[in-house]
Amino acid sequence: MNHSSHPAIGEPESRPESRASATVSPTRRLVWSVRRELWENRSIYIAPLVVAGVALLGFVVSLGHQAWRSRMLPTLAQVQHEKIIFPYSISAMLLVLTAFIVGVFYCLDALHGERRDRSILFWKSLPVSDLTTVLSKAMIPLVVLPLLMFPIIVMVQLIMLALSTIVLQGSGANSETLWAQLGLFKMSIVLLYGLVAMALWYAPIYGWLLLVSAWARRAAFLWAVLPPLAIGIFEKVAFNTSYFAGLVKYRLMGWFSEAFAFRAAADAPADPLAHVTAGNFFSTPGLWAGLVVATVLLGLAVWLRRYREPI
Repeated sequence: MNHSSHPAIGEPESRPESRASATVSPTRRLVWSVRRELWENRSIYIAPLVVAGVALLGFVVSLGHQAWRSRMLPTLAQVQHEKIIFPYSISAMLLVLTAFIVGVFYCLDALHGERRDRSILFWKSLPVSDLTTVLSKAMIPLVVLPLLMFPIIVMVQLIMLALSTIVLQGSGANSETLWAQLGLFKMSIVLLYGLVAMALWYAPIYGWLLLVSAWARRAAFLWAVLPPLAIGIFEKVAFNTSYFAGLVKYRLMGWFSEAFAFRAAADAPADPLAHVTAGNFFSTPGLWAGLVVATVLLGLAVWLRRYREPI
């Protein structure tokens, strides 16, 4: 009789699930964890799509109003470049702002929510480390949202361009000037660069929010906002200075001035790529200092998740 299929007495039986988990690479576990975040947090992509729909609706209303008043430009060539690209730029800015807001609220709930609903007990039972879990959550605002926003914004701008072309052709005007002055391909390159720059610049903000999410037992938003606010008030009252407030302002808004250089409207070049200052941005000490701080904050979030219990 063949006994090779049975384990020997005293020998531990090798479970198929343990062998399977041992063969799963860390990269695959990270990808799976990111996909889980997308499954569980549909607002990550629903909110940008809703804002994109609202932006398109507003553009359609504006376009119809302009066409009705016969201002959809037989004299398009006489209109300044800034006025032509304004609707496209403002829609992109609204969607980029939406991505930042979604990232902020996602990070605040990412580690706090799993302790609140006690699902952390289930996820800790899986062969996924705390490092992989925190990294997967950090990748949502740092990687997933920029990659998601880029095609959404480009698609919105393409639809806007198509609608403008239809209205122009219907009114007997020439749409070639619109296509020539818009430079949608170059605008897309600038958009991708801007999304990358913003994600890197905001990395310490997302790291701080994840740390608070891992630590706070309740009111994570207040714990994220009140300490910086208290530090700023203390500095102003005690020393009558605003260095910390200036630092916070620079972290919130400085990426744009470091990544782009915009001159006066009268002297601004029509080429969108002329505004890009990638060399200045990637050599800015504030960028690299922020990335170091983000790494430390994420490391602390990993350590906290390892020892935090359900709420």
